[in-house]
Parts: sequence; C-alpha cells; structure tokens
Amino acid sequence: MNAMNPIHAPAADRRIPRDLGQVVLVLQGGGALGAYQVGVYRALHEAGIEPDWVIGTSIGAINGGLIAGNPPERRLERLSAFWRRVAHDAVRAHLSAWPGLGPASAHWATLMRGVAGFFAPNPFALANPHWPLGPEAAGYYTTAPLRETLAGLVDLAQLNGGPCRLTVGAANVRTGQMRYFDSREEALDLRHVAASGALPPAFPPVRIGDDLYWDGGILSNTPVEAVFDDNPRRDAVVFAVHMWNPSGPEPRTLWEVVNRQKDLQYASRAHSHIARQKQMHRLRHVISELARRLPGDLAADPEIAALAAHGCLTRMHVVRLLAPRLEAEDHLRDIDFSPTGIRLREEAGYLHARQVLAEAPWTREVDALEGFVLHEADAGHAAVTR
Repeated sequence: MNAMNPIHAPAADRRIPRDLGQVVLVLQGGGALGAYQVGVYRALHEAGIEPDWVIGTSIGAINGGLIAGNPPERRLERLSAFWRRVAHDAVRAHLSAWPGLGPASAHWATLMRGVAGFFAPNPFALANPHWPLGPEAAGYYTTAPLRETLAGLVDLAQLNGGPCRLTVGAANVRTGQMRYFDSREEALDLRHVAASGALPPAFPPVRIGDDLYWDGGILSNTPVEAVFDDNPRRDAVVFAVHMWNPSGPEPRTLWEVVNRQKDLQYASRAHSHIARQKQMHRLRHVISELARRLPGDLAADPEIAALAAHGCLTRMHVVRLLAPRLEAEDHLRDIDFSPTGIRLREEAGYLHARQVLAEAPWTREVDALEGFVLHEADAGHAAVTR
C-alpha cells in the first residue's frame, strides 16, 4: 500500500466549508474490497478533510474503527498496518501450493486456511455441520485473530472520546432487527466492530449484552440510512463509498450469474433508498416553506405549529463513489487479499476520490427546496448532480 508514501504530492487545499455542515464517511461491507475505502480516506486526508462521523458495516466498520480510533496524524499509518497484516505472505504460499491454478489458487487457499490476522478455520465446524459448537462459536472460522490485530491498532479511549463519531451496523440474531451502535450514545469496544463483520455462516455471532449479533450487511450493507435518521438532523457532506455495483449487464454464464447476484445482494437496494430519502427531504423543505408563508395568527396555533415541526431545512450533499471493477475480477473478489489486489483497489479509491475533490460538486447551485442533493461519482466520469 502507498498510504505512508503517496505517489502524488498533496493537491491544493480543498477543505469543505463548515457552513455545509459535518463531513460524514459511509463505508459499505465487502471484505477485501475495503482496500478501496482506504484510498478514498487517503485522498480526503491529503486534502485536509477529516470526517466528523464515520458509519460502517463489516469491513467498513473495521476501517471506520481504525479511523475513529486514532488521531488524524496516525490514521493512515494504522490503516496501512492492518491491510499489510491481512495481505500476509501466506498468499504467495497459497499460489505455490496449487501450481497452475493462477489466482484461483489463492482464493481457494484463503477459504481453506483463512487470512492471517483476520480469521482462521474452526476445525470442529469443518468436521461436522451438526456438531454442537455453541451459539458464540457457530461459524466455519474464528475471528479471534481479528480482535488481536485490532487490539494493537485501535485506541478505545480515542474512539470513544475523540472528535470523530463512529457508528457500526449489526443484525440482531434473535429479532432480525438492525442495530446501529453509536459512540455518541454508548461506549464502543472491539466487540461492536467484530459484530458488524460477523458474516454467517463463515463467522460466528458476537454477544453484546444479552443478544447475539451478525454482520449488518445481512440487513443493510449500505448504512447511509443512519445519517438520514439521525436526530437531530444536521447539514452534511456525505461521502458514501460503494463497492458493489447495483447496475450491470445481463449475465451469460453461471459464473457471471453468481457474480451479478452478489453485486445485487450487497448493493442493498441503494437506488430505492436514495430515491425515498430524496423525496422525504424535499417534502420537509416544502413543509418548512409553507409554514413560513402562513399568517402570524395561524402560525401561532399550537396544532399548526406541531404540523410545521415536521418540516426541516437541513441539506445533505451525498457524494456516492462507486468502485470500478478491476480486470479479471470474479465473485470471489471479496476474499482476494493478495498484495496486488489490495494495492490496486487502494490506488483506485485514491485516484477516484481525488477526481471528485477536484470537481467539488457540492459547490454547484441547487434548487432551494432540495434537502437531499445526490452527486453520482462513477470512476473515470465527471460527478453528476441530481
């Protein structure tokens, strides 16, 4: 990775004006694809932009914990250390284990052996699927190595008392409800981060309090909803980093079917969520505008005032960065922890975010009634404001 030694010198300062509100970084889940998020953060950091709030699911929660759990001057160092650890030299050993299979060798070896510093096989689970493992060990792998890795890289005092708020999403195993654990509301620790990444049946759930939690991506792999549902709502520039493409060509082979199915599953209906939020925020602005035009006697009526309270004049600029597909990627790309794969994704995120920062789409004029302004930023194309 190039986090500590960027190949590009920092560009001119592009700090986002404070009158646009808080800076929020929203990170999807996606395993090894999370290296793209590191590149996006690196570009923001070099531009003098630090998030006020990071929201993550799965690998996004891990990257988010590394960001919020360290002061700004150490964040890139700690992110880089984590990704170096999971891109262990064992990958090269995997390639030599099954000569002639190419990259598929590393993928299958990862499934068989795990990833150093992240997860390791649970031999009892592999021996018999009916073996009574217990609710907190029911997974094909153990994520104990992940907690050991994060223990040396995340400062819990900084995470809970620092300037960057952290929210991680997890699915309650018993109720099937999404739970967002928020450092503003309670003290977080490594259990919360691990729970957000406990994707079954690979990883066992994590117990927090009386309940077990699985990966939040089961219910919503795009946790941007946490921003929209926050109370009180605040003006914001939201960088929503997506690794799974909701749009794509018709599959022609079974291999392409599995690939496309995974994209759709983990894109988490992003288009419909965004359309709904855009409509809701416009209605809030409309209510506020109508309330402003009421004569004084009506505006003072308690019942009308209660109705007018449903209005809101906050504005959120949502910059959606969609990761490009790398050449020769397939449906196993989320377990491609090879040094080359990690480096290419991190660099793709860095270059993409630099392009968006240079365009600064949040500076464009928008309709006064729009409370939700979407800037679509596909890699290699100009950001489109909607």
